[in-house]
Amino acid sequence: MNKFILYFSPLALPLQLKFARDMTDVYEFENKTAAYFTLGCKLNFAETSTVGKELAALGIRRTRLGEQADFCIINTCSVTELADKKCRQMIRRIHKSHPEAFTIVTGCYAQLKPDDIAQIEGVDLVLGAEQKNDISKYVKDIVSRNKKPASNIIASPVKDVRTFVPSCSADDRTRHFLKVQDGCDYFCTYCTIPHARGRSRNGAIADIVKQAEQVADSRGKEIVLTGVNIGDFGKSTGEQFIDLIKALDKIKGIERFRISSIEPDLITDEIISFVAESNRFMPHFHIPLQSGSDTVLKLMHRHYDTALFRQKTEQIKKLMPDAFIGVDVIVGTRGETDEFFNEAKSFIESIPFTQLHVFSYSERPNTQALKIKPVVSPDKKHERSKLLLDLSEKRTHDFYETHIGKTARVLFEHAKKGQHMQGFTENYIKTEIAYQKALCNEIREVKITGWNEDNTALTTEIID
Repeated sequence: MNKFILYFSPLALPLQLKFARDMTDVYEFENKTAAYFTLGCKLNFAETSTVGKELAALGIRRTRLGEQADFCIINTCSVTELADKKCRQMIRRIHKSHPEAFTIVTGCYAQLKPDDIAQIEGVDLVLGAEQKNDISKYVKDIVSRNKKPASNIIASPVKDVRTFVPSCSADDRTRHFLKVQDGCDYFCTYCTIPHARGRSRNGAIADIVKQAEQVADSRGKEIVLTGVNIGDFGKSTGEQFIDLIKALDKIKGIERFRISSIEPDLITDEIISFVAESNRFMPHFHIPLQSGSDTVLKLMHRHYDTALFRQKTEQIKKLMPDAFIGVDVIVGTRGETDEFFNEAKSFIESIPFTQLHVFSYSERPNTQALKIKPVVSPDKKHERSKLLLDLSEKRTHDFYETHIGKTARVLFEHAKKGQHMQGFTENYIKTEIAYQKALCNEIREVKITGWNEDNTALTTEIID
């Protein structure tokens, strides 16, 4: 440890004492390390990134490959039964790799099943959704005061989860994920998210704009707006989502914004028109349909019908013919008979989607869907999933084919020397080019020339 001497002047004593306290904090934490593990959505990754920044500010550095951690922070998901299983497996694997670490588990699974998690060997502290925001405080207490919480479970009832904590993360490529909203008020019959994250809430537009400006200052080129139900933005502040995207559109330095998953009943015609006219909001939409059967949508307690969904997707294509439209679909929900699935499949075939994200229904405890009959067998779920995935693959392939020979603007991602670089067009077509270091995090005009060797991306040439 480096030594230092403080010379005190009576006139500057308060400032010098503060400096001494700050330096003491730094030295307390400078040899401590933390490892971070995240399962689930991009919102979880943004939140974990924020925790990492807070601990780094204390002086706790991220562990290096093969190094033992003093703290392990695990942010969990609980969207399906499989997600729960993966969380348990991850916790056990992490404890085996870091047996002496103080392990903190948080996230959706921690809010829903804290007692189950607390019983897993190696878990020292379980924090609920409201307490997730205080991880740095608990770590500071443990290191500075050698004070561990009286209980290894600290979780407020979901009705008391009210705090919105801003978060922003950068992936290992070029995009930044900016949290603008949290929680959900929809209570669909198959979903546990309102029970895990609480009611809808959001940050103020002015604060979110400041975060986006910080991304611009760090040379970030693209921001993806994330949340649980981002179209519901404004419940906390009395603002509207359209006002948020208009404010973000004015920020200098950010060349691309993308709107992550947004409910069809919350995509107003004004939002569609604004994106169509904007140079910064990309012609790329991700819209959860969940079922193409109106009967099943009612069983799910969704807030729209297929007629509205068709109107929204057709309006997008009318104003932005080359827009990429990703659609979420759940197969095998309780009550989805063969007749209703065939009805759903026919509807999906008739709308102008680009790609399907297909999920098999997973039963979740304490959801209203458990009261619905009949139950769909695993074999039926698999069969229906494959039918829709095959449809999706063909539709995406055809969409890509229509762009061969055209020009586009691509944001190239970081890559290792010797590997092909990838990047996405404005309308989210994945492209590929031979490695050129100068292209990293740059937007360049390209000509799209064809398919790569494994038909996963389109090849490009730079246009000088």
